[in-house]
Amino acid sequence: MKKGLILGLACSAVLVTACSADRLTVPNPNTATQEAAAGALGALQLQVTGVFRQLRNGRGAYITATARLGREGYIYTPNEGRNTSHFLIGIAAGANRLDPAGFAVGVWAGPYGNLRDILVTKGAVESNTALTTAQRSAARGVLRTIEALELMYVISTRDSIGAVTTLDPDPAVLAPFALRTETYTYILGALDAAYLELQAGGTTFPFTLHAGFAGFNTPTTFGQFNRALAARAAAHFATSGGGAAAWTRAATAISQSFLNRSATTAVEMNRGVYHVYSLATGDAANGIDRIGNQDFLVHPSYTADAQLKADLTRDNRYLSKVSVLATARNAPQALGIPTNLAMNVYPTQSTPVPIIRNEELVLLDAEIRLANADRTGAIQNINAVRTNIGGLPATTVTIVSPLADIETAILYEKRFSLLAEGHRWVDMRRYGRLATLPRDILTGNNAHFVARVMPLPQAECLSRVGQTGALAGPGC
Repeated sequence: MKKGLILGLACSAVLVTACSADRLTVPNPNTATQEAAAGALGALQLQVTGVFRQLRNGRGAYITATARLGREGYIYTPNEGRNTSHFLIGIAAGANRLDPAGFAVGVWAGPYGNLRDILVTKGAVESNTALTTAQRSAARGVLRTIEALELMYVISTRDSIGAVTTLDPDPAVLAPFALRTETYTYILGALDAAYLELQAGGTTFPFTLHAGFAGFNTPTTFGQFNRALAARAAAHFATSGGGAAAWTRAATAISQSFLNRSATTAVEMNRGVYHVYSLATGDAANGIDRIGNQDFLVHPSYTADAQLKADLTRDNRYLSKVSVLATARNAPQALGIPTNLAMNVYPTQSTPVPIIRNEELVLLDAEIRLANADRTGAIQNINAVRTNIGGLPATTVTIVSPLADIETAILYEKRFSLLAEGHRWVDMRRYGRLATLPRDILTGNNAHFVARVMPLPQAECLSRVGQTGALAGPGC
């Protein structure tokens, strides 16, 4: 934006006639337009790359926000207490006390900025004369899938507030809010439509996907990624009002994904789609890695709750993902409690961050099987993860155990398998268990509470002042 502004100002200041449309046209490379990509595959490549870069940009903020809300970990920045207080303490009494003008309002501008870019890129696809019919269909399938994924992040954090699902082509027009059920319906519809477009998309894409899509970089294999996301979305919907029909939909989607229930090794469990990082010039480092973010710490409850292997040492996932510090860290201004556990899920600045991987799918499939009365299959999935990855003995739950006990067993595996991948807080809310999360400080001005949703940003609400009904937004 700065470069575009500087070029424009310099142009007008130096010589007006040299800048007229018939003499010189200088495109702004920082602003994507449909016209710029028409008839040029290279321009489309840049737009698609920008969409995936925007998607990656918001991942760290999503993970650290949900980690704090779900008591996976804290950000103990020495000179910035709001990294703790704005997620745990709140500003007033009520069901959700997070400050709408504070830190805990992320996962909003980023996704919607990217959704605007996706809308523009969709238009570029339709107007691009260099694309074949199959290529156009494949491109639509990719863009619609990422659109649904961005909306999944929004509804995961806003839940009962809902979300804006369809942007108006005019950026000045405020689009209406959709309720939670309507949002999930839109997401699942978008994923299903994208899957059909991918199936009609031929054998290759008209652009190159980054290395995090290795093994999922053709319309067919990207379709498996799409189905994995659809299974996640349907399961989340099922536990948020969608009921049996959503569980059935989840079962169908996961059967079409890259789920491998027979996986026994870490390599097989880790197969999936990732955001990739590097220290190369122009690229981005991980940002939530052990080296670059030493203030990202693990909640001390993980030590007490990690189950023991036969040799009486803790769960392998705890041992590999948590580092014990010689000296405990504490939150500034006594806003939290001490922890001597450092987050080691992402050990280097180039460690990839999963979007979705097989280990999640195996445990998601356990949820789906349990909901669809296949307790045997659910327990098999639990054991596949806990014995092969956790190194633990087989679970003690059986097919005659209470439903809640089997759910607890699944949630334990998800807690340790998917630490700092953005699931714990969402899972505990989906299963009505937020009240069981730790509240480290119970009394006084700094007493903690467990938030159910992240609020809408104050700026979003102020932009809707004077509007009524669905347009105003239920979170304002």
